[in-house]
Amino acid sequence: MSVPFCRAATYVLTLLLGLPATVDAKPPELVVPAKGVTLSVAAPLPESIDRGPGSYKLVEVGAKDVEAPAQLISAIADDGAAGKEARVLIANIPPRKGAKDERRFQLQVAKPLKKGEFEFKDIDDKSLKILDGDTPVMVYNHGTITGEHVPEKDRRRNRACYIHPVWGLNGEVLTDDFPKDHFHHHGIFWSWPHVGVDGKEYDMWSSDAVKLKFERWLCREAGPVAAVLGVENAWLIGDKKVVTERVWMRTYKVAEDARAIDLDFTWIPEKPISLRGAGGKSYGGLTVRLNVLPRRDAIITTERGAGKHEGKGSVSKTDLSNTPLAWADITTVIPGCPQRSGLAVFVPKDHPDYPPTWLTRHYGPLCVGWPGVKTRTFEPGKPIRLSYRILIHKKEMSPEELKKAYDGYVTSADVAWK
Repeated sequence: MSVPFCRAATYVLTLLLGLPATVDAKPPELVVPAKGVTLSVAAPLPESIDRGPGSYKLVEVGAKDVEAPAQLISAIADDGAAGKEARVLIANIPPRKGAKDERRFQLQVAKPLKKGEFEFKDIDDKSLKILDGDTPVMVYNHGTITGEHVPEKDRRRNRACYIHPVWGLNGEVLTDDFPKDHFHHHGIFWSWPHVGVDGKEYDMWSSDAVKLKFERWLCREAGPVAAVLGVENAWLIGDKKVVTERVWMRTYKVAEDARAIDLDFTWIPEKPISLRGAGGKSYGGLTVRLNVLPRRDAIITTERGAGKHEGKGSVSKTDLSNTPLAWADITTVIPGCPQRSGLAVFVPKDHPDYPPTWLTRHYGPLCVGWPGVKTRTFEPGKPIRLSYRILIHKKEMSPEELKKAYDGYVTSADVAWK
């Protein structure tokens, strides 16, 4: 029996039994920057770590009383498909008072949870609900949803492949769908007002000129830490497919009165395609539409500070257009909710053209504009990759609290095995 094989066998046995590793087969440790906030992390597993099914936990080295449930999930390949062999560890790592610089964690086997895990539930043949135990989190609508109150001849009456509703942590529904002021707004969605194909331009934003059609599930994994949903859709012009779209939604457990939902997008053009946002405004890309009632109630917070609605019109004097931002947050009072609540959208620092330009509106939408107001053409067969985090918070957060949460999100990208 070779020495490398002996070392590998010893490490696997050590991991499965949850025993300290020998000096000769020391397992990698997860190195985490010390921050005073919970870090929702996704760290690709090194090949030396066993990737089998089971329940796991992270135990801090030198602080054995600090543990965090962990889960192994499918990795995302460069083309947005599911990684064949690669696995990723995800966890909510709590802060530890007095921790400085970096912290180290070992992966160990844990006892399975008896209840409280995530699960998927088919509502019907169009919609899939994600639940955290008995608590609803969100619905992904993979089939065509019809707004019955929208006129039959209105091209905004039908849509598919989007997220709604999204529930807040008080049990309230945060998102809006088919709002009367903008029928085309729908929960959490992604579209562009200017899509160029074969010398023609199409409006994907406020019409069905480019339709999204569900094609297949890439991943449906639920566990004690997160629910991971991967889907493949098609962009259709008429009956012709012009783009393959792959979307991954990773929903974490609640930590410190907040829930992280990570979105990963991949678009692969079948032929050259151009995208452009609305001139002077920059909407076009990821959009979140909140259910703000009354319409002037919302508070929007960015790195520039917090602002309430100003003026008599639906558009506030404090709204932003074509403005570079790393993050933005919106809170409001949802009927039946005991306090203000809302969500933030975070942009990672490796996002193209970071920070991208945004459009914000106090009546409900937060729009990340990319590639912005200038047309950009993309080559066929070459993946376009974007990712974001939605942070749902139970109560209103101050600018300082939101900045700290954003810094934690950025820091989570620095978590690595050593």
